[in-house]
Amino acid sequence: MVRRTGAPRLEFEKAAIYEYPEHLRPWLEDLPKHPGVYVFHGESETMPLYIGKSVNIRSRVLSHLRTPDEASMLRQSRRITFIRTAGEIGALLLEAQMIKEQQPLFNKRLRRNRQLCSLQFKGEKPDVVYARDVDFSHQPGLYGLFSSRRAALGTLQSIADEQQLCYGLLGLESVRPGRACFRSALKRCAGACCGKEPLEAHNARLMDALERMRVICWPWDGPVGLRESFGEMTQYHIIHNWYWLGSVSSLSDAATISRAPQGFDNDGYRILCKPLISGEHEIIDIGAQAPQR
Repeated sequence: MVRRTGAPRLEFEKAAIYEYPEHLRPWLEDLPKHPGVYVFHGESETMPLYIGKSVNIRSRVLSHLRTPDEASMLRQSRRITFIRTAGEIGALLLEAQMIKEQQPLFNKRLRRNRQLCSLQFKGEKPDVVYARDVDFSHQPGLYGLFSSRRAALGTLQSIADEQQLCYGLLGLESVRPGRACFRSALKRCAGACCGKEPLEAHNARLMDALERMRVICWPWDGPVGLRESFGEMTQYHIIHNWYWLGSVSSLSDAATISRAPQGFDNDGYRILCKPLISGEHEIIDIGAQAPQR
């Protein structure tokens, strides 16, 4: 008799250890079909097991209960709580904040990144600059947001490979002035290093590629409110310098928010850039009505 191995066997083993979490059934009754954030709690009162978001909390939580891949988390879970929001934007913002503040055991993304950096092109070659040193909300000429210097240089190298740019002129390797680099002989560099093409053409291709990931400066003088609604619930998300300060049901309550920006927030920028710039949402320039930096 031949014993089967591979994916089917692995799936069987996962299913074999999975037990439907009957102890979580009482917590399912009140879950709403509403946008928001949900939390799986274990024994600890201070560190949750998992924090997630959805436009339909009930449907998303139930999907966790049907998969063997999450059996370990579900066995440790003791209760499920939720916070409603007025839409997906609010859910994304709240999820990101809660994960960074509470550091849940089973979340592997949206962790606080203290090495956030970008590429800045000034002078003869791009430099890697860090959010701790440069105000990414207002500094023009920044391209890409990266978790480390290595990631930034890796992206620059990929651009060089795609556009036949010179590693030496980009500062990725040493090259003698006026001498052809090694990649030029392999026809992987168009030859700006040795005069085969004008430096202006080389830099133009570089800037065209970088432009696709340009970091947009904060377009307002102060904080704004982004209006979001779901059914009878409306929230105004108060944002300043791409940083989410909090949400209120009325703009008259914006002044009650005590949270202040704490430097450039990569998650806030990623979540908010398109909604704020696209024109698809109502944006209110609240100026002095919201907390100042």
